[in-house]
Amino acid sequence: MSSKRSGPSSADTGILSRVPSSVSQSPIVYRGKKVAADTAFVAKKLLKSTGKAAWIVGTTFLVLVVPLIIEMDREQQFNELELQQASLLGGAPK
Repeated sequence: MSSKRSGPSSADTGILSRVPSSVSQSPIVYRGKKVAADTAFVAKKLLKSTGKAAWIVGTTFLVLVVPLIIEMDREQQFNELELQQASLLGGAPK
């Protein structure tokens, strides 16, 4: 017969559950956990704010730059049309 162990297997437990409680409850371990949690919190906020900044830059580009590009394209088309009309009417191009 196989022997059954009561409680979680070693694969199911974390590393802190395998060390004595005096070590896992020490101030150093507590401080390490707190620093890790604080670091994760700051990293999450940084990623979120970076995403917001990227969205703002992209939106600003669309609002300010794209209309300028469209206007430049229209002006170029207008100039080409003027040249075509001048050549059809026999006038000298500008």
